[in-house]
Amino acid sequence: MKIIWLGHSGFRIEIEDQILLVDPWLTGNPSFPEDRRAEAIQGATAILLTHAHGDHAGNVLAIAKETGAPVVGMFDLIEWWQHTEKITGLGFNKGGTTQLGGTSVTMVNAVHSSTLDFDDRPARTGSEVGYILRGEGHRIYITGDTDVMADMGIIAERYDPDIGLLCCGGHFTMDMEGAAYAAKKFFDFKTIIPCHWGTFPILAQSPQPLIEALPDIHVIEPQVLVPIEI
Repeated sequence: MKIIWLGHSGFRIEIEDQILLVDPWLTGNPSFPEDRRAEAIQGATAILLTHAHGDHAGNVLAIAKETGAPVVGMFDLIEWWQHTEKITGLGFNKGGTTQLGGTSVTMVNAVHSSTLDFDDRPARTGSEVGYILRGEGHRIYITGDTDVMADMGIIAERYDPDIGLLCCGGHFTMDMEGAAYAAKKFFDFKTIIPCHWGTFPILAQSPQPLIEALPDIHVIEPQVLVPIEI
């Protein structure tokens, strides 16, 4: 399995027979080299979207139309895009599980917001979510954008994820202290890959505080487009 950071909250996850793009915001992302866009999306089999904000969903429609990969996410938003944009989509809701080839994808709760710019006014598009991916003997928890929440206890008990892709930049999501608290309080991660940091000055600029707070967990500082093999 390969987990490849695309900057901010974007990931390319090569797992089982799937190449999954998670929140692939590439154009306008200060952390992503746009001349490597083709490399990032090559062979994509599906696009997972956690919510509709532009720094997560901004390039999803273009990538979906270019690659033909279905967009997988919150039912309300996917249904809307299938109607207005004629994309291929797979909409479901929290607690639901769908199968993408050999990988199962379960939608779980997150605490944030989710609006889409529409006619110059933000439109509500369902709600924000996270995901549990299961494949190749691993269980990956993708937090999406969230604060620490009591539901993490249920997610940990029910799915027992060993890999966490944790937002931790603060201001819009839980910060380094919050992510460390969540990891200690609820989970038994073997590997953590921090995200949603460093993109803008208002966010934390390094995951070092998270690394130092979790000495017993393998916390990897990702580099853009450098595969992490697990």
